[in-house]
Amino acid sequence: MTIQVAKLSDPAVRAFVTAVNTHDRAAFEAVLAPGATMSDDGADRDLADWTDREIFSSRGHMEVDNESNGGRALIARYSNDTWGEMKTRWSFTVDGGRITRFETGQA
Repeated sequence: MTIQVAKLSDPAVRAFVTAVNTHDRAAFEAVLAPGATMSDDGADRDLADWTDREIFSSRGHMEVDNESNGGRALIARYSNDTWGEMKTRWSFTVDGGRITRFETGQA
């Protein structure tokens, strides 16, 4: 069962998912803290390059199936025009209402 984005527990994670799903790059960048980092399948990636390729230029979309850790860990069906749909895990580190790091990969 999908969790509606508006019902996600953590406000920063909610803003992140909303920005991904609406393809709003400015809102996405606003929820990230300066110097934010990320990893994909355990490997650190260049945040700007990865998000452009995997989210914005390929129309990324998240359907959240489960949340834990106060809303800072998600299981989601992630889809984009490059890879199609896959079951993914996401974990977020939030400080001062902004995301300082996120980690994603196949679940």
